[in-house]
Amino acid sequence: MTSVHHNAVSSLASSPLRLGIAGLGTVGTGVIRLIRQHTDLLRSRTGRSIEVVAVSARNRTRDRGIDLSGLRWHDDPVALAHDADVDVVVELMGGAEGSARTLVTEALKAGKAVVTANKALVARHAQELAHLSHEHKAPLLFEAAVAGGIPAIKMVREGVAADALTRLGGILNGTSNFILTEMAETGRAFGDVLKEAQDKGYAEADPSADIDGWDAAHKLSILTAIAFRPIVFDSLAVSGMRRITTDDIHQARTLGYAIKMLGVARRLPEDRVEAWVQPCLIPARSGLAQVNGVYNALTTEGPFSGPITISGQGAGEGPTADAVMADVIDLARGHGLPLWGRVDEQAPISCEPVESLVSRFYLRITLADGVNADTALSEIRTILGNEDIAIEHGHHHTPQGTAAQLILLTKPVTLNAINRILPILEETALVNDTPLALKVEDLP
Repeated sequence: MTSVHHNAVSSLASSPLRLGIAGLGTVGTGVIRLIRQHTDLLRSRTGRSIEVVAVSARNRTRDRGIDLSGLRWHDDPVALAHDADVDVVVELMGGAEGSARTLVTEALKAGKAVVTANKALVARHAQELAHLSHEHKAPLLFEAAVAGGIPAIKMVREGVAADALTRLGGILNGTSNFILTEMAETGRAFGDVLKEAQDKGYAEADPSADIDGWDAAHKLSILTAIAFRPIVFDSLAVSGMRRITTDDIHQARTLGYAIKMLGVARRLPEDRVEAWVQPCLIPARSGLAQVNGVYNALTTEGPFSGPITISGQGAGEGPTADAVMADVIDLARGHGLPLWGRVDEQAPISCEPVESLVSRFYLRITLADGVNADTALSEIRTILGNEDIAIEHGHHHTPQGTAAQLILLTKPVTLNAINRILPILEETALVNDTPLALKVEDLP
Protein backbone atom coordinates (compact mmCIF):
# COMPACT_ATOMS: atom_id res chain seq x y z
CA MET A 1 0.00 0.00 0.00
CA THR A 2 1.43 3.38 -0.96
CA SER A 3 1.10 6.66 0.84
CA VAL A 4 -1.56 8.96 -0.57
CA HIS A 5 -1.99 11.60 2.13
CA HIS A 6 0.92 13.49 3.67
CA ASN A 7 0.38 15.33 6.94
CA ALA A 8 1.22 14.99 10.61
CA VAL A 9 0.47 11.29 10.42
CA SER A 10 3.37 10.62 8.09
CA SER A 11 5.91 12.59 10.09
CA LEU A 12 9.26 11.17 11.12
CA ALA A 13 8.95 7.58 12.29
CA SER A 14 10.84 8.43 15.48
CA SER A 15 8.03 10.68 16.71
CA PRO A 16 5.06 9.12 18.53
CA LEU A 17 1.65 8.97 16.89
CA ARG A 18 -0.69 10.79 19.26
CA LEU A 19 -4.35 9.80 19.49
CA GLY A 20 -7.35 11.70 20.78
CA ILE A 21 -10.28 9.37 21.55
CA ALA A 22 -13.90 10.55 21.63
CA GLY A 23 -16.12 8.03 23.39
CA LEU A 24 -14.99 5.89 26.32
CA GLY A 25 -17.50 3.06 26.18
CA THR A 26 -16.59 -0.57 25.65
CA VAL A 27 -14.59 0.02 22.48
CA GLY A 28 -12.87 3.23 23.56
CA THR A 29 -11.59 1.73 26.80
CA GLY A 30 -10.68 -1.42 24.86
CA VAL A 31 -8.45 0.61 22.54
CA ILE A 32 -6.63 2.18 25.51
CA ARG A 33 -6.14 -1.25 27.12
CA LEU A 34 -4.83 -2.72 23.88
CA ILE A 35 -2.33 0.10 23.38
CA ARG A 36 -1.06 -0.18 26.96
CA GLN A 37 -0.76 -3.97 26.89
CA HIS A 38 0.88 -4.13 23.46
CA THR A 39 3.17 -1.10 23.58
CA ASP A 40 6.27 -2.97 22.45
CA LEU A 41 4.44 -5.00 19.81
CA LEU A 42 2.93 -1.86 18.26
CA ARG A 43 6.34 -0.16 18.20
CA SER A 44 7.85 -3.18 16.46
CA ARG A 45 5.04 -3.21 13.91
CA THR A 46 5.26 0.49 13.08
CA GLY A 47 8.71 1.72 14.10
CA ARG A 48 7.22 4.34 16.41
CA SER A 49 5.24 4.57 19.63
CA ILE A 50 1.49 5.03 19.67
CA GLU A 51 0.08 7.07 22.54
CA VAL A 52 -3.33 8.23 23.70
CA VAL A 53 -2.90 11.85 24.78
CA ALA A 54 -6.47 13.20 25.00
CA VAL A 55 -9.99 11.86 25.53
CA SER A 56 -13.58 13.03 25.63
CA ALA A 57 -16.70 11.39 27.06
CA ARG A 58 -20.00 12.39 28.67
CA ASN A 59 -19.07 11.55 32.25
CA ARG A 60 -15.68 12.37 33.79
CA THR A 61 -16.34 10.57 37.06
CA ARG A 62 -17.56 7.20 35.81
CA ASP A 63 -15.32 4.26 36.75
CA ARG A 64 -14.20 2.68 33.48
CA GLY A 65 -11.71 0.26 35.00
CA ILE A 66 -8.66 2.05 33.54
CA ASP A 67 -6.44 4.89 34.69
CA LEU A 68 -7.20 8.09 32.75
CA SER A 69 -5.34 10.47 35.08
CA GLY A 70 -2.49 11.17 32.66
CA LEU A 71 -4.72 12.11 29.75
CA ARG A 72 -6.02 15.54 28.79
CA TRP A 73 -9.81 15.65 29.06
CA HIS A 74 -12.08 17.61 26.72
CA ASP A 75 -15.69 18.03 27.78
CA ASP A 76 -16.54 18.98 24.18
CA PRO A 77 -15.39 16.18 21.85
CA VAL A 78 -15.12 18.62 18.92
CA ALA A 79 -12.17 20.19 20.76
CA LEU A 80 -10.13 17.12 19.79
CA ALA A 81 -10.25 18.31 16.17
CA HIS A 82 -8.40 21.47 17.14
CA ASP A 83 -6.03 20.03 19.75
CA ALA A 84 -2.51 20.69 18.42
CA ASP A 85 -1.13 17.66 20.28
CA VAL A 86 -3.52 15.22 18.59
CA ASP A 87 -2.41 13.66 15.28
CA VAL A 88 -5.31 11.22 14.85
CA VAL A 89 -8.90 11.66 16.03
CA VAL A 90 -10.53 8.33 16.97
CA GLU A 91 -14.32 8.75 16.95
CA LEU A 92 -16.12 6.04 18.94
CA MET A 93 -19.26 7.89 20.06
CA GLY A 94 -21.61 6.60 17.37
CA GLY A 95 -24.60 8.23 15.70
CA ALA A 96 -24.92 9.69 12.24
CA GLU A 97 -25.54 13.24 13.46
CA GLY A 98 -24.69 15.56 16.34
CA SER A 99 -21.28 15.66 18.00
CA ALA A 100 -19.93 12.65 16.12
CA ARG A 101 -20.58 14.18 12.72
CA THR A 102 -19.29 17.60 13.78
CA LEU A 103 -16.12 16.13 15.25
CA VAL A 104 -15.29 14.08 12.17
CA THR A 105 -15.98 16.88 9.71
CA GLU A 106 -14.02 19.43 11.77
CA ALA A 107 -11.09 17.04 12.13
CA LEU A 108 -10.98 16.44 8.37
CA LYS A 109 -11.18 20.18 7.68
CA ALA A 110 -8.23 20.62 10.05
CA GLY A 111 -6.26 18.06 8.02
CA LYS A 112 -6.24 15.48 10.80
CA ALA A 113 -6.57 11.78 10.11
CA VAL A 114 -9.73 10.21 11.50
CA VAL A 115 -10.38 6.61 12.55
CA THR A 116 -14.00 5.71 13.29
CA ALA A 117 -16.20 2.71 14.06
CA ASN A 118 -19.30 4.73 13.14
CA LYS A 119 -21.02 2.86 10.30
CA ALA A 120 -24.13 5.07 10.31
CA LEU A 121 -22.05 8.22 9.91
CA VAL A 122 -19.94 6.84 7.06
CA ALA A 123 -22.93 5.28 5.24
CA ARG A 124 -25.28 8.25 5.50
CA HIS A 125 -22.77 11.05 4.84
CA ALA A 126 -20.42 9.28 2.46
CA GLN A 127 -20.28 11.97 -0.22
CA GLU A 128 -19.57 14.82 2.20
CA LEU A 129 -16.90 12.85 4.08
CA ALA A 130 -15.23 11.67 0.89
CA HIS A 131 -15.05 15.24 -0.40
CA LEU A 132 -13.59 16.59 2.86
CA SER A 133 -11.05 13.78 3.05
CA HIS A 134 -10.00 14.41 -0.55
CA GLU A 135 -9.97 18.22 -0.30
CA HIS A 136 -7.96 18.39 2.92
CA LYS A 137 -5.77 15.34 2.25
CA ALA A 138 -6.90 13.83 5.55
CA PRO A 139 -7.33 10.04 5.69
CA LEU A 140 -10.62 8.69 7.04
CA LEU A 141 -10.37 5.00 7.97
CA PHE A 142 -13.22 2.86 9.25
CA GLU A 143 -12.26 -0.82 9.45
CA ALA A 144 -14.16 -1.20 12.74
CA ALA A 145 -17.38 0.12 11.18
CA VAL A 146 -18.04 -3.16 9.35
CA ALA A 147 -18.09 -6.63 10.94
CA GLY A 148 -16.08 -5.85 14.08
CA GLY A 149 -12.89 -7.88 14.18
CA ILE A 150 -13.23 -9.27 10.64
CA PRO A 151 -10.96 -7.36 8.20
CA ALA A 152 -13.87 -6.82 5.82
CA ILE A 153 -12.85 -3.34 4.66
CA LYS A 154 -9.24 -4.36 4.09
CA MET A 155 -10.34 -7.43 2.17
CA VAL A 156 -12.49 -5.43 -0.26
CA ARG A 157 -10.41 -2.23 -0.46
CA GLU A 158 -6.96 -3.85 -0.50
CA GLY A 159 -7.02 -7.66 -0.66
CA VAL A 160 -9.03 -7.88 -3.90
CA ALA A 161 -8.38 -4.32 -5.10
CA ALA A 162 -7.10 -5.50 -8.50
CA ASP A 163 -10.27 -7.45 -9.28
CA ALA A 164 -13.57 -6.07 -10.58
CA LEU A 165 -15.82 -7.80 -8.06
CA THR A 166 -19.16 -9.03 -9.32
CA ARG A 167 -20.84 -9.76 -5.99
CA LEU A 168 -20.37 -9.35 -2.26
CA GLY A 169 -22.49 -10.04 0.74
CA GLY A 170 -23.10 -12.13 3.76
CA ILE A 171 -24.16 -12.07 7.38
CA LEU A 172 -23.39 -8.53 8.50
CA ASN A 173 -25.20 -8.37 11.85
CA GLY A 174 -24.33 -10.67 14.74
CA THR A 175 -27.46 -9.95 16.79
CA SER A 176 -29.88 -11.09 14.09
CA ASN A 177 -27.71 -14.14 13.41
CA PHE A 178 -27.68 -15.03 17.12
CA ILE A 179 -31.49 -14.82 17.25
CA LEU A 180 -32.02 -16.99 14.15
CA THR A 181 -29.44 -19.52 15.39
CA GLU A 182 -31.07 -19.83 18.81
CA MET A 183 -34.52 -20.17 17.25
CA ALA A 184 -33.22 -22.94 14.97
CA GLU A 185 -31.38 -24.82 17.71
CA THR A 186 -33.86 -24.51 20.58
CA GLY A 187 -37.26 -23.99 18.94
CA ARG A 188 -37.88 -20.94 21.10
CA ALA A 189 -39.97 -18.04 19.85
CA PHE A 190 -38.52 -14.87 18.33
CA GLY A 191 -39.55 -12.60 21.21
CA ASP A 192 -38.07 -14.94 23.83
CA VAL A 193 -34.69 -15.12 22.07
CA LEU A 194 -34.67 -11.37 21.43
CA LYS A 195 -35.05 -10.77 25.18
CA GLU A 196 -32.09 -13.10 25.83
CA ALA A 197 -30.03 -11.16 23.26
CA GLN A 198 -30.87 -7.93 25.09
CA ASP A 199 -30.02 -9.47 28.47
CA LYS A 200 -26.64 -10.60 27.11
CA GLY A 201 -25.89 -7.18 25.64
CA TYR A 202 -26.04 -8.35 22.02
CA ALA A 203 -29.13 -6.22 21.32
CA GLU A 204 -30.02 -2.74 22.52
CA ALA A 205 -33.16 -1.87 24.47
CA ASP A 206 -34.45 -0.63 21.09
CA PRO A 207 -33.37 -3.53 18.84
CA SER A 208 -34.74 -2.10 15.59
CA ALA A 209 -31.32 -1.34 14.06
CA ASP A 210 -30.43 -5.04 14.27
CA ILE A 211 -33.67 -6.90 13.63
CA ASP A 212 -35.09 -4.47 11.07
CA GLY A 213 -31.89 -4.59 9.01
CA TRP A 214 -30.55 -1.03 9.34
CA ASP A 215 -27.26 -1.98 10.99
CA ALA A 216 -26.52 -4.42 8.18
CA ALA A 217 -27.65 -1.83 5.62
CA HIS A 218 -25.09 0.71 6.85
CA LYS A 219 -22.34 -1.89 6.53
CA LEU A 220 -23.48 -3.06 3.11
CA SER A 221 -23.61 0.53 1.84
CA ILE A 222 -19.98 1.03 2.87
CA LEU A 223 -18.80 -2.23 1.28
CA THR A 224 -20.75 -1.48 -1.90
CA ALA A 225 -19.09 1.93 -2.22
CA ILE A 226 -15.65 0.32 -2.04
CA ALA A 227 -16.37 -2.67 -4.29
CA PHE A 228 -18.51 -0.95 -6.93
CA ARG A 229 -19.31 2.72 -6.35
CA PRO A 230 -21.02 4.90 -3.71
CA ILE A 231 -24.78 4.48 -3.49
CA VAL A 232 -27.61 6.66 -2.20
CA PHE A 233 -28.26 5.04 1.16
CA ASP A 234 -32.02 5.57 1.09
CA SER A 235 -32.25 3.66 -2.22
CA LEU A 236 -31.02 0.47 -0.55
CA ALA A 237 -33.93 -1.96 -0.02
CA VAL A 238 -34.18 -3.10 3.62
CA SER A 239 -36.55 -5.67 5.16
CA GLY A 240 -36.53 -6.99 8.72
CA MET A 241 -37.03 -10.36 10.37
CA ARG A 242 -39.82 -9.75 12.91
CA ARG A 243 -42.32 -12.06 11.18
CA ILE A 244 -40.06 -15.12 11.01
CA THR A 245 -41.18 -17.96 13.28
CA THR A 246 -39.42 -21.08 14.50
CA ASP A 247 -41.83 -23.00 12.28
CA ASP A 248 -40.56 -21.10 9.23
CA ILE A 249 -37.04 -22.14 10.19
CA HIS A 250 -38.17 -25.78 10.55
CA GLN A 251 -40.01 -25.73 7.22
CA ALA A 252 -37.00 -24.22 5.49
CA ARG A 253 -34.84 -26.99 6.94
CA THR A 254 -37.16 -29.69 5.56
CA LEU A 255 -36.75 -28.09 2.15
CA GLY A 256 -32.94 -28.11 2.43
CA TYR A 257 -32.48 -24.48 3.45
CA ALA A 258 -31.49 -22.30 6.40
CA ILE A 259 -32.86 -18.81 7.08
CA LYS A 260 -30.25 -16.08 7.45
CA MET A 261 -30.41 -12.29 7.50
CA LEU A 262 -28.30 -11.27 4.49
CA GLY A 263 -26.92 -8.13 2.93
CA VAL A 264 -26.00 -8.58 -0.75
CA ALA A 265 -24.75 -6.28 -3.51
CA ARG A 266 -24.12 -7.10 -7.17
CA ARG A 267 -22.52 -5.26 -10.06
CA LEU A 268 -24.95 -4.97 -12.97
CA PRO A 269 -24.25 -3.95 -16.59
CA GLU A 270 -23.85 -0.26 -17.44
CA ASP A 271 -22.35 0.63 -14.05
CA ARG A 272 -25.57 -0.17 -12.19
CA VAL A 273 -25.75 -1.69 -8.70
CA GLU A 274 -28.19 -4.05 -6.96
CA ALA A 275 -28.13 -3.96 -3.14
CA TRP A 276 -30.54 -5.17 -0.48
CA VAL A 277 -30.83 -6.44 3.10
CA GLN A 278 -33.43 -9.04 3.99
CA PRO A 279 -33.93 -12.48 5.57
CA CYS A 280 -33.45 -15.21 2.97
CA LEU A 281 -33.51 -18.94 2.52
CA ILE A 282 -30.02 -20.16 1.62
CA PRO A 283 -28.95 -23.76 0.88
CA ALA A 284 -28.22 -25.64 4.10
CA ARG A 285 -24.96 -26.91 2.54
CA SER A 286 -23.67 -23.38 1.79
CA GLY A 287 -20.82 -21.87 3.76
CA LEU A 288 -22.91 -19.01 5.13
CA ALA A 289 -25.47 -21.48 6.50
CA GLN A 290 -22.74 -22.80 8.83
CA VAL A 291 -22.07 -19.35 10.34
CA ASN A 292 -23.96 -19.28 13.63
CA GLY A 293 -24.30 -17.32 16.86
CA VAL A 294 -22.97 -13.77 17.00
CA TYR A 295 -20.52 -14.43 14.16
CA ASN A 296 -20.48 -12.42 10.93
CA ALA A 297 -19.28 -13.54 7.51
CA LEU A 298 -18.48 -11.81 4.24
CA THR A 299 -18.14 -13.40 0.82
CA THR A 300 -16.73 -11.66 -2.25
CA GLU A 301 -16.68 -12.96 -5.83
CA GLY A 302 -14.66 -11.74 -8.79
CA PRO A 303 -13.46 -13.09 -12.14
CA PHE A 304 -9.84 -13.31 -10.98
CA SER A 305 -10.08 -13.77 -7.21
CA GLY A 306 -13.02 -16.17 -7.29
CA PRO A 307 -15.14 -16.66 -4.16
CA ILE A 308 -13.51 -15.69 -0.85
CA THR A 309 -15.23 -15.93 2.54
CA ILE A 310 -14.05 -14.59 5.89
CA SER A 311 -15.83 -15.03 9.21
CA GLY A 312 -15.40 -13.98 12.83
CA GLN A 313 -16.88 -12.07 15.73
CA GLY A 314 -18.73 -9.01 14.54
CA ALA A 315 -18.77 -7.04 17.78
CA GLY A 316 -17.37 -6.83 21.29
CA GLU A 317 -14.59 -4.91 23.00
CA GLY A 318 -11.64 -7.00 21.83
CA PRO A 319 -12.48 -7.56 18.14
CA THR A 320 -13.66 -3.98 17.56
CA ALA A 321 -10.71 -2.41 19.40
CA ASP A 322 -8.39 -4.57 17.30
CA ALA A 323 -10.09 -3.34 14.11
CA VAL A 324 -9.69 0.29 15.24
CA MET A 325 -6.00 -0.33 15.86
CA ALA A 326 -5.52 -1.90 12.43
CA ASP A 327 -6.33 1.53 10.98
CA VAL A 328 -4.15 3.31 13.54
CA ILE A 329 -1.24 1.03 12.63
CA ASP A 330 -1.66 1.89 8.95
CA LEU A 331 -1.49 5.58 9.83
CA ALA A 332 1.53 5.04 12.07
CA ARG A 333 3.30 3.40 9.14
CA GLY A 334 2.53 6.45 6.98
CA HIS A 335 -0.10 4.71 4.90
CA GLY A 336 -3.26 6.46 3.83
CA LEU A 337 -5.98 5.58 1.36
CA PRO A 338 -8.74 7.60 -0.28
CA LEU A 339 -12.09 6.94 1.37
CA TRP A 340 -13.30 4.31 -1.10
CA GLY A 341 -9.88 3.16 -2.27
CA ARG A 342 -9.97 5.34 -5.41
CA VAL A 343 -8.19 8.57 -6.18
CA ASP A 344 -11.21 10.01 -8.02
CA GLU A 345 -14.40 11.17 -6.34
CA GLN A 346 -17.63 9.52 -7.51
CA ALA A 347 -21.14 10.84 -6.98
CA PRO A 348 -23.45 8.26 -5.41
CA ILE A 349 -26.02 6.50 -7.58
CA SER A 350 -29.35 4.95 -6.65
CA CYS A 351 -29.59 1.18 -6.42
CA GLU A 352 -31.71 -0.65 -8.95
CA PRO A 353 -35.30 -1.20 -7.73
CA VAL A 354 -35.47 -4.68 -6.21
CA GLU A 355 -39.04 -5.16 -7.45
CA SER A 356 -37.76 -6.04 -10.92
CA LEU A 357 -35.21 -8.59 -9.71
CA VAL A 358 -35.97 -12.25 -10.35
CA SER A 359 -35.76 -14.93 -7.67
CA ARG A 360 -37.51 -17.94 -6.24
CA PHE A 361 -39.58 -17.27 -3.11
CA TYR A 362 -40.70 -19.14 -0.02
CA LEU A 363 -44.36 -18.48 0.82
CA ARG A 364 -46.03 -19.28 4.13
CA ILE A 365 -49.81 -18.95 3.95
CA THR A 366 -51.93 -19.40 7.08
CA LEU A 367 -55.37 -20.83 6.29
CA ALA A 368 -58.66 -19.68 7.76
CA ASP A 369 -60.37 -21.90 10.32
CA GLY A 370 -62.25 -24.83 8.84
CA VAL A 371 -60.64 -24.61 5.39
CA ASN A 372 -59.60 -27.96 3.93
CA ALA A 373 -55.84 -27.79 3.36
CA ASP A 374 -55.78 -29.99 0.22
CA THR A 375 -58.56 -27.97 -1.36
CA ALA A 376 -56.84 -24.71 -0.41
CA LEU A 377 -53.52 -25.85 -1.88
CA SER A 378 -55.20 -26.64 -5.19
CA GLU A 379 -57.14 -23.37 -5.29
CA ILE A 380 -54.13 -21.23 -4.37
CA ARG A 381 -52.01 -22.93 -7.04
CA THR A 382 -54.70 -21.81 -9.50
CA ILE A 383 -54.75 -18.23 -8.13
CA LEU A 384 -50.96 -18.01 -8.41
CA GLY A 385 -50.99 -19.54 -11.89
CA ASN A 386 -53.44 -16.89 -13.06
CA GLU A 387 -50.79 -14.33 -12.07
CA ASP A 388 -48.05 -16.27 -13.90
CA ILE A 389 -46.49 -17.48 -10.65
CA ALA A 390 -45.52 -21.15 -10.96
CA ILE A 391 -45.03 -23.40 -7.93
CA GLU A 392 -41.96 -25.61 -7.70
CA HIS A 393 -43.00 -27.26 -4.42
CA GLY A 394 -46.07 -27.11 -2.20
CA HIS A 395 -47.26 -28.88 0.94
CA HIS A 396 -49.41 -28.19 3.96
CA HIS A 397 -48.95 -28.83 7.65
CA THR A 398 -50.48 -27.81 10.96
CA PRO A 399 -48.05 -26.52 13.61
CA GLN A 400 -48.96 -27.46 17.16
CA GLY A 401 -51.61 -25.14 18.53
CA THR A 402 -52.02 -23.09 15.34
CA ALA A 403 -54.01 -23.07 12.12
CA ALA A 404 -53.03 -25.09 9.07
CA GLN A 405 -50.40 -23.55 6.80
CA LEU A 406 -49.41 -23.91 3.17
CA ILE A 407 -45.66 -23.89 2.47
CA LEU A 408 -44.80 -23.07 -1.14
CA LEU A 409 -41.61 -22.57 -3.14
CA THR A 410 -42.14 -20.60 -6.33
CA LYS A 411 -40.21 -20.89 -9.54
CA PRO A 412 -38.22 -17.76 -10.51
CA VAL A 413 -40.45 -14.69 -10.49
CA THR A 414 -40.09 -10.95 -9.87
CA LEU A 415 -40.67 -9.41 -6.47
CA ASN A 416 -43.22 -7.21 -8.26
CA ALA A 417 -45.31 -10.30 -8.95
CA ILE A 418 -45.02 -11.48 -5.33
CA ASN A 419 -46.00 -8.06 -3.98
CA ARG A 420 -48.99 -8.03 -6.32
CA ILE A 421 -50.26 -11.47 -5.27
CA LEU A 422 -49.90 -11.16 -1.47
CA PRO A 423 -52.89 -8.80 -0.95
CA ILE A 424 -54.95 -10.89 -3.40
CA LEU A 425 -54.26 -14.01 -1.31
CA GLU A 426 -54.99 -12.18 1.94
CA GLU A 427 -58.38 -11.06 0.68
CA THR A 428 -59.57 -14.59 -0.21
CA ALA A 429 -61.81 -16.46 2.21
CA LEU A 430 -59.20 -19.23 2.31
CA VAL A 431 -56.49 -17.20 3.99
CA ASN A 432 -56.09 -15.74 7.46
CA ASP A 433 -53.39 -13.06 7.97
CA THR A 434 -50.87 -11.66 5.51
CA PRO A 435 -48.76 -14.37 3.86
CA LEU A 436 -45.00 -14.31 4.48
CA ALA A 437 -42.66 -14.16 1.46
CA LEU A 438 -38.91 -14.75 1.78
CA LYS A 439 -36.37 -14.58 -1.03
CA VAL A 440 -34.42 -17.74 -1.90
CA GLU A 441 -30.75 -16.86 -2.43
CA ASP A 442 -28.97 -19.80 -4.06
CA LEU A 443 -25.46 -19.41 -2.69
CA PRO A 444 -22.67 -21.91 -3.44
